[in-house]
Amino acid sequence: MTYFQSISLGVASILISVLVTIIVIRILRGLAKKENNEYIWLKIVKRISLPLSLLITFSFITVLFPFDKLAGLQLDLHILHSISFNIIICWLLIVAIKSLRLIVLAKYDLSIENNLKARKIQTQIIVIERILIVIVLLIAFAVSLLSFPKIRQVGMSLLASAGIAGIIIGFAAQRSIALFLAGFQIAFTQPIRLDDVVIVEGEWGWIEEITLTYVVVRIWDKRRLIVPITFFIDKPFQNWTRTSAEIMGTVFIYVDYGFPVDAMREELTRILERTKEWDGKVNVLQVTDAKELTMEIRALVSAANSPAAWDLRVKVREELIRFVQEKYPQYLPKTRVVLPNLVETKKPV
Repeated sequence: MTYFQSISLGVASILISVLVTIIVIRILRGLAKKENNEYIWLKIVKRISLPLSLLITFSFITVLFPFDKLAGLQLDLHILHSISFNIIICWLLIVAIKSLRLIVLAKYDLSIENNLKARKIQTQIIVIERILIVIVLLIAFAVSLLSFPKIRQVGMSLLASAGIAGIIIGFAAQRSIALFLAGFQIAFTQPIRLDDVVIVEGEWGWIEEITLTYVVVRIWDKRRLIVPITFFIDKPFQNWTRTSAEIMGTVFIYVDYGFPVDAMREELTRILERTKEWDGKVNVLQVTDAKELTMEIRALVSAANSPAAWDLRVKVREELIRFVQEKYPQYLPKTRVVLPNLVETKKPV
């Protein structure tokens, strides 16, 4: 086969692959428009269009282009083609994994009030996605290296010492392996989930992001606390939304001992009934402590989620303080000093 014929076959294979790619992508777009979540499916088709086009092109070139007829360049072209093919397949697999995550997460919305199941599924999917991407990259890298004959020979000779090498690598990468296993454990046992309300190192915030090596906690004042993922396996922490997004809040008021508690109990009910953050479940007011100068009154209220609970506590606190100031100011905390009657006695002259 002449050089001109080889070039002609190469151009023909590219043109055929382009035509097939256009047909395949149009079919996929037509199928995507028939789905319920049309926007997500069209986004997925757009993502896979380029790697799919390259895969089809390389497949036709592999079948039609005569690599064996190119003397002197056969080995180099074969290696280049093999590595390129591995990269394209790796790219397509990563896009497919990310697309699968989009499809699953579209069914679970974190913005709803009772989002426990959504947080559970999203946490698992995100962690599993990152683990699968790491595995795909490692396999693609290893297969690409094996495309070189010399490296393949070295790899075969090292198989006999793989056990010793594995032990050495295991000790050297002990920390990395621990992080990787912690990611697996977080994904399936789920001591934390996305959007969980936690207290970590004395900081109150939400779980914003979970990676294979660290967790991002969004603090209430917009700061971000970066915590190693092993922290949530090895150390204790508080998770306020472990079993439900619902949360209770407390408000403490200190008044004099003569204060009528029943009046404040009725006022708390009136406050909650006109406050939208209250979920209508918990409404309790009790005297929880008797101190030296005041008695401690605790209002216990509930809300659908932690942001609503914070706003509810603030509003209840303000309203109860205003109630005491306006209705019973005489029972505000005070300090008493009682002096005994001093009777002057005259000394006899």
